[in-house]
Amino acid sequence: MSFDFEKMLERKRAYRQQLADRPIGEKLRLLDALCERQRSIRSSATHSESTVVREDTDAYGPGKK
Repeated sequence: MSFDFEKMLERKRAYRQQLADRPIGEKLRLLDALCERQRSIRSSATHSESTVVREDTDAYGPGKK
């Protein structure tokens, strides 16, 4: 799979412009949906410790390779 970063950036700019052009009411509905999704993810993460991945950060300290 190859990536054309210029094409990706242009699509990202176009999508952001589409979002900016939407009416304020629609933007607020999108924000409500995102907040609801975040609450759902947080509540499921607190109920299931298996979803948490912890990593030993000492392995990346100075002098470690």
